[in-house]
Amino acid sequence: MIRIDNLPEIFVKAMPVLRTLEDAGFEAYFVGGSVRDVLLHRHVHDVDITTSAYPEEVKELFDKSIDTGIKHGTVTVLYGGESYEITTFRTESGYQDFRRPDHVTFVQNLDEDLKRRDFTINALAMDMHGDIVDLFNGIEDLIALPDPVGVTQMATELDKGLDLYRVTCPIGVIGVIFESRPDAFIQISSLCLKSGNAVLLKGGHEALKTNQFLYQLISEATEEAGIPSGWIQNLESRDDVNEMLKQRDTIDLIIPRGSNSFVQFIMDHTSIPVMGHSEGICHVYIDKDADLNKALRIAVDSKAQSVSVCNAAETFLLHHDLPQSFIQSLKQALDQENITIRGDERIQSIIPCEPATEADWHTEYLDRIVSIKMVDSVEEAIQHINHYGSKHTDSIVTENDKIARKFLLEVDSAGVYQNASTRFADGFRYGFGAEVGISTGKLHARGPVGLEGLVTYKYKLIGHGQIVSDYVNGSAHYTHQPLKQDCPL
Repeated sequence: MIRIDNLPEIFVKAMPVLRTLEDAGFEAYFVGGSVRDVLLHRHVHDVDITTSAYPEEVKELFDKSIDTGIKHGTVTVLYGGESYEITTFRTESGYQDFRRPDHVTFVQNLDEDLKRRDFTINALAMDMHGDIVDLFNGIEDLIALPDPVGVTQMATELDKGLDLYRVTCPIGVIGVIFESRPDAFIQISSLCLKSGNAVLLKGGHEALKTNQFLYQLISEATEEAGIPSGWIQNLESRDDVNEMLKQRDTIDLIIPRGSNSFVQFIMDHTSIPVMGHSEGICHVYIDKDADLNKALRIAVDSKAQSVSVCNAAETFLLHHDLPQSFIQSLKQALDQENITIRGDERIQSIIPCEPATEADWHTEYLDRIVSIKMVDSVEEAIQHINHYGSKHTDSIVTENDKIARKFLLEVDSAGVYQNASTRFADGFRYGFGAEVGISTGKLHARGPVGLEGLVTYKYKLIGHGQIVSDYVNGSAHYTHQPLKQDCPL
């Protein structure tokens, strides 16, 4: 565990606030940007506090407070001439304006609160002793993974003294275009560094200043560690991207993260190979042999746990033999999460909902909306997914392993699940430490792309003067025996 021994004065002044909360039997921590900044040796402008106390309980403990955002669990406490935003541990889903969540649920566990930050540089907390709570250990997990470069994947003796090895190596220079998420900058640069690749990064313009700072920080740190300068570059404009797309001779791979139309635009404007990270039109099919309790939990989690992400479900397919009471229970559960339902005619005959159109089956909402269709068989569900889906992640809920096997075999997606939420489609959750994106194509890498997806391989043949003519005229003969050894070079 990391401990900050000499806390800046701004934290020391806030200690009585944490102590008041803890003395009342609640948990309390410094959280977010202030913890990040003290770790990065940056000036800390203000501190935020998170606690297990509910907003009304916080207000009872302090003489002066302001209902800053009490609906979302935030109270501003005035103490010692300073103001402190104190937020109750919570989970949330969806953002209507990239700041305020659409839906908040108060929880009593710090881990759950940090999970909503989902592997960002702000998913950190610090207690009053200066001990850092890093739930995800994302970069540390990445560091701990085996080096993906120089791994012998195959070794074959072609003849005595003529040995063939297939050995992993970096792809080379990779260009990545991604959304306005500073944590993506950190994840992608770390993955490229660990896999031995140079990288050109272009994040969304909303995070321009943050990305500039991260670029400078990473560049300086890696140079101090002895890594040659220039391995990482930060692109800042569309002109930079357009120029990058022309560099066929110097760039080996482009990874765009975004919608299908954006990925297609990149493909249409470059001759460099493209690994597409496109939209996620993910499905949950609930079979007639489903455990209905599992089905309800999986469906709600797949849609509502976080709505504005590519692995959230956008369409539910329900077998026509499911009891109407289940469909009504599903509506009630979705109503509690403020999810709007758009259903086909058969669904509309069972529950009140908006009518679904043909366009809905094609839509990645990234919002509190789900389309629901009734199907007559697993075959119809598979056909619908393969026609309307984006080859991202699709799940079946069933206790019938024969049906599940058919679904997992025939659905043409990067991730196919039985009895699990589509939200598991994530490099961190897969144990990759991080991901550069989720590839919905089939060549080279598929699904969450971690370290293994950022290396290729080469064949190394180590001989002792052998020539092909000897094998053609019969004076030498191939043995083709497998070897249990790594490449010596």
